[in-house]
Amino acid sequence: MTSLRTFQHEIDDIHNRELNKQRLQGAATMVKEKTTKEVQKGKGKGKAEPVAPSVVEEEPFGNVDLAEVEEKIITQLLSKLPADYERARDTLAIIITRNFGEYVLRIGAQPPNTALFAGTLADDSEGWSGHERTVEDLTFLHTKLTEAVEEIGGKVSVLVEVKIGHPRLTVLLRLPPPNVSLTPEVRCAVVGNVDSGKSTTLGVLTRGALDDGRGRARVALFRHKHEIESGRTSSVGMEILGFGPSGAPILPHITPSADPEVVRREKLGWEDISAQAAKIVSFIDLAGHERYLKTTLYGLTSGAPSCVILIVGANAGLIGMSKEHLSIALALSVPIVVCITKIDMTPANVMKDTVDQVVKILKSPGCRKQPVFVKSTEAAVEIATSFGKSKVCPIFQVSNVTGEGLDHVRTFLNLLPSSEGDKEKFAANQPLEFSVTEVWSVPYVGTVVNGIVNNGRVKVGDAVLFGPDSNGNFTPTVIKDMQRKRAPVTSADAGQCVSFALKRVLRDTVRKGMVLVSKSEGPPRAIRQFEGQVLILYHNTTLQKNYQAMLHCGAVRQTVRIVSMDHPEGILRTGDRATVTFEFISHPEFVKEGMKLLFREGKTKGLGVITKLL
Repeated sequence: MTSLRTFQHEIDDIHNRELNKQRLQGAATMVKEKTTKEVQKGKGKGKAEPVAPSVVEEEPFGNVDLAEVEEKIITQLLSKLPADYERARDTLAIIITRNFGEYVLRIGAQPPNTALFAGTLADDSEGWSGHERTVEDLTFLHTKLTEAVEEIGGKVSVLVEVKIGHPRLTVLLRLPPPNVSLTPEVRCAVVGNVDSGKSTTLGVLTRGALDDGRGRARVALFRHKHEIESGRTSSVGMEILGFGPSGAPILPHITPSADPEVVRREKLGWEDISAQAAKIVSFIDLAGHERYLKTTLYGLTSGAPSCVILIVGANAGLIGMSKEHLSIALALSVPIVVCITKIDMTPANVMKDTVDQVVKILKSPGCRKQPVFVKSTEAAVEIATSFGKSKVCPIFQVSNVTGEGLDHVRTFLNLLPSSEGDKEKFAANQPLEFSVTEVWSVPYVGTVVNGIVNNGRVKVGDAVLFGPDSNGNFTPTVIKDMQRKRAPVTSADAGQCVSFALKRVLRDTVRKGMVLVSKSEGPPRAIRQFEGQVLILYHNTTLQKNYQAMLHCGAVRQTVRIVSMDHPEGILRTGDRATVTFEFISHPEFVKEGMKLLFREGKTKGLGVITKLL
């Protein structure tokens, strides 16, 4: 029997291998197109030189350790020489620009993470690193850094300042983006059991006003009348939280009112937030009820979140759908943050049981996470800056009524690395590929599609192909307008979530799961059958030929049928692994080798990767 951990490593290897192959081909295609255009432009002006494909992007400062660069900047600033100050300022400009407009700089001796995360940090703890600085040095450096960063158009905000014991200072250096199309964005999916407080937590985080204990904060998030009446989310809701250049959250001015209509109206528009924000955190508010598991799964696979925030009610613990959501996030290898809510109304003994249960599940062989309770801003800063690279799983304990613990959550979200900065997932030097996750028909505009740019770059006026339709064909269209976070933009890069208005396209001809690709010599292939390696995570009986299940693969969501399998018995049970041939039931889809897939039917779940297109 194959373990989930081993299988995940194997499917990651297959995914990375196929991705590198596709990127080499994509880069070669881009070069070929560029050369053809140059030849056409330069006909009669001599021969155009072919360009070599570049796939590997240049790393900031090559292989130089950033800690050395930081130390060099601090030394130059302390030297008080005008020439050194200018060099330090220029280096800061390069570092901030290459890190998507923000950088966290640490000055002074740094605490050992083990003691910091355990909450046992003391001046005599072992493992302090870095150079000791005096309080005078810190004050001087703070002043000089502020001067230098303001000269390049940025802002400096203090995250951590300690003046006793080992004096230290952690500052956030941030450049405001020139326009909305360049604002860094972090996508977070919010999951958890029904009534755990997902929508209320988001309402408090994004609007600033605390809850009244009766669900006032969540009213503004609901999209449908029946959601307001029942208090339960049934759709994929989207909310955004903006952070200004100084690192302060952008929140509306709210007058205290118990009237739901007033509460719903008093919120900042997305375009207002986008105009002021230097960073945007997008929350995908998913449904907790078992009835809406299909919707929740679609939000997790199509939204390409950087992290999953698992909300656990302190009074109920990790029950029901919470475990289901946790297992899906682990299967998709998305980093997890746990947020324990309702700590103001939970008795101490129940609270202790919940905390023990969460820690036990996170440490179990299925999760293998290192739970860390975030009780200080310093711990929140350290975890956020290295999030996703280690097994650390931060646990926040919050109350939406008293506001306890919410500042640590905001600090953490403010410092998370941006989603489009993930070069492994998104590549700009590739032909365009945009997956459709939402479709609308807007009066006087026409058909509008929303989704994520997986590869490439796109501008208003670009000619593209969308499809595949029920026959597997792709149709040409033109992008006539573009918006990001409801603010008009003219271009979009890989990793960004944008909306396009399509020219002369009927609403009925577009559906979720379609793709927009750049026009090339041959149209892309629509796939009806494919082969994949799968592991059955849970099934109460057996799976055999002609078994049907709902497949989730990126933005694709459709029923598939098992055509054949290489298992000697011809049947699959829980824990079995096999190479299976799948067939889409209703229409062909655009999928690629190396894409991860999840399939389910009720509680049955399987995880896998596409290995071959048939």
